[in-house]
Amino acid sequence: MSQSDLDVLRQRVLAHLNFIYPGSNNELLGEQLLNAMQLTSRCEPPAPHENLWSEKDVLLITYGDSLLRKDKKPLETLKRFLHERLHDSISAVHILPFFPWSSDDGFAVINYAEVNDALGEWADVESIAGEFDLMSDLVINHCSSRSLWFENFKAGKDPGQDYFRLSSPDLDLSQVVRPRTSPLLKEVETINGTRYVWCTFSHDQVDLDFANPNVLLEFAGIVRKYLDHGVRIFRLDAVAFLWKELGTPCINLPQTHEMIRLLRLLIEHAAPGAIIITETNIPNLENLSYFGNANEAHSIYNFSLPPLLVNTLVTGNSHALRSWLMTMPPTQQGTCYLNFIASHDGIGLRPVEGLLSEYDVNQLVRTLEGFGAKVSWRTLATGQMRPYEINVALFDAMRGTQAGEDEFQVERFLCAHSIMLAMEGIPALYIHSFLGTENDYRRVELSQHNRAINRHQWDADLLEAQLDDETSHHARVLNSLKVLIALRRKQRAFHPNASQYSLQLGDEIVALWRQSIDRSQHIFAINNITNRPQQVSLASVNLPNATHWTDLIGGEVYTDRCATICLAPYQSIWLSNQ
Repeated sequence: MSQSDLDVLRQRVLAHLNFIYPGSNNELLGEQLLNAMQLTSRCEPPAPHENLWSEKDVLLITYGDSLLRKDKKPLETLKRFLHERLHDSISAVHILPFFPWSSDDGFAVINYAEVNDALGEWADVESIAGEFDLMSDLVINHCSSRSLWFENFKAGKDPGQDYFRLSSPDLDLSQVVRPRTSPLLKEVETINGTRYVWCTFSHDQVDLDFANPNVLLEFAGIVRKYLDHGVRIFRLDAVAFLWKELGTPCINLPQTHEMIRLLRLLIEHAAPGAIIITETNIPNLENLSYFGNANEAHSIYNFSLPPLLVNTLVTGNSHALRSWLMTMPPTQQGTCYLNFIASHDGIGLRPVEGLLSEYDVNQLVRTLEGFGAKVSWRTLATGQMRPYEINVALFDAMRGTQAGEDEFQVERFLCAHSIMLAMEGIPALYIHSFLGTENDYRRVELSQHNRAINRHQWDADLLEAQLDDETSHHARVLNSLKVLIALRRKQRAFHPNASQYSLQLGDEIVALWRQSIDRSQHIFAINNITNRPQQVSLASVNLPNATHWTDLIGGEVYTDRCATICLAPYQSIWLSNQ
């Protein structure tokens, strides 16, 4: 790094700090941040607007202990499974919080610097990072009430005595947007008397106060540690709630966006290939704002996709999904969507505010409850309760339609993934989607948490036996998804930034036209989203001139650009000119 590069970096860091902390001694704070990130003597300025991904990228989401084997560390068991079963299907692995924790299956972090002993150690994390790009959570909004920081807060000691957001129950906090129904403030007895700490999510998840620059410094050191242990992708958990100002909703505030810009600046200078992904489970337009001007998140979760796609398949009507697709802006070079249908959380409903009517949302909730789903709620400022997310395993969400269960569960499930894999962006698959895992009612009963329904822990040997049995739905799902992914990874038209156009072929069809960045390859992904056969005229698709079009999935070749194709229930075709 040249002195001029370092000077420019210092100036940019200072500009961000002056916005976040006006009137403070930000020159000193800037140097402390550069020291914490080890950027005072070495850094590599990143190339602007560079795509750090390709059509070969597929992300797996998993807990460190989703697979268990007697006398083996869970991370070691996970690594073996990934290597043996998914090495050729995925490029990156998101291991959900693998740190010591007290609740929320890892998202109440006790110690950010250690690996949970029950999972393994840093060497096991580094081993996975040696074969796949590693994505880690930066649980940045809150930490565990059992952390050393919070114990020090109660004892009036450093570090931690001034790390937490405080308020008063006498203040009007009605504007604050809540994702939960629990009280916002938690009464805590400290050496300095009774205090009321801010808890956006639960009383075991105590909100940190980034108005204190020392909290930012702590996280700069944590980021540096993660980079040193092989983390390449940072998921900023619940980051929309990071900054609080009384008299505001305390979500999506300007200081939050500026903090993300600062963190990105530091991270990409420390590791130019690193990627920041923001986890912002909020309405669609608010979610899109986290791209900034291609200077905040490299990638954002496409949170509207899961509820819209599931709704499409259980109603047999694609209108809402197609309307949303037509409004989604193409991403700039250097940014991309992260597409997913299932994750460790439920199917969020806030992201379809303004996209589905209240009636449609309630119908979706009732339909999935019929397939065994649970519902988590949030409280509005008026005190009204509203569904926040539907908790269900995706495989069970695909049991049927609004008319009830039917025989097309596997086909419907695969159709959902065919659509996602064809979309603009990077696809992310939850491990339980790969495995066709069903609702885990036992974990819900034991934990008393609805989200546990989709957080099954497999006995690894039992799972292997299921996957080796070609008649099991687990083997059918895994093998079919691997075939689709292998096809996707070979197509330049499926680059995350390749052009996408939504075609209008009727409410029974979802159709996308993808065009490679160099404009040479065209793929028309056409999907029957109903449980009835559908006729599609290629004349209505309006294929560009080519001598022939090949369905990459089924292998059929079409030379007549006016032919009519009959799609079986939930059949998908990928017509390519190459």
